[in-house]
Amino acid sequence: MSYKMLCLDIDGTLLNSNHKISSKTREAVRLVSGRIPVILVSARMPAGIFPYQKELGLNKAVISYSGALILDEQRNVLLNKTISSSVVELIYDNFMGQVHLSIYCNNDWYIENKDCWARQEKEITGLTPLEVNYTKLIDSWYRNSGGANKLLCMGEKEDITVLYHQLQKMTERVTASIAFYRSKPSYLEIMDKAVSKAAAIEKLAASYGVERNEIIAIGDNYNDLNMIEYAGLGVAMGNAPEAVKEQADEITSSNDNDGVARIIYKYFN
Repeated sequence: MSYKMLCLDIDGTLLNSNHKISSKTREAVRLVSGRIPVILVSARMPAGIFPYQKELGLNKAVISYSGALILDEQRNVLLNKTISSSVVELIYDNFMGQVHLSIYCNNDWYIENKDCWARQEKEITGLTPLEVNYTKLIDSWYRNSGGANKLLCMGEKEDITVLYHQLQKMTERVTASIAFYRSKPSYLEIMDKAVSKAAAIEKLAASYGVERNEIIAIGDNYNDLNMIEYAGLGVAMGNAPEAVKEQADEITSSNDNDGVARIIYKYFN
């Protein structure tokens, strides 16, 4: 099979445990990007993706918020799916006291207080959140038909587990409109139900004239499962959970052992 598109998750896949791109992986991505579209597909906001795109010399579209927001080569919006203000308000009212809640909209990251979780995420992403009053923010969305691309709940593993089960038990009106998953034990991400990395990749592939079986997708976590299953060749990183590895066509080495580079050299040499 001649593959014509490469889709890469960022955290835990493209980046090693030090949140860096290794020289070997950088060289491999630059090598293949001159031949096919290389798309960064992440739960991050756009500003958290652009520096890596620049480092790798990529000039194609980006998929952020796990598919809720797609920006083209000129950073124009191709797709923008949001959680309604009423659902954001309900989650805020019910869970804000239990865990940290970050709200993401377009290229902005909002917090209500600079706690240890906000500081940790700032260190990982290199981005600075905007400190706002959530009630006023949500009220403005009610007036302007706005909403959030993503909610990120951060907390101790046990607290996130409780939150996950509480969300599962919420009324059909809420749970039918959102998708939520644990991107790691202490993180729970919430987006519109229609959002997925696979759906975003499908939309972009059509614009590039690429068929599903011509795509390689590489990821390391549960939010990567749908794109791993969708792609012609779905690859799980060596550091992925077993449940993710079980659904992959192939397992590469870990993010600390240049797993992405290994796949590139295997299929694009």
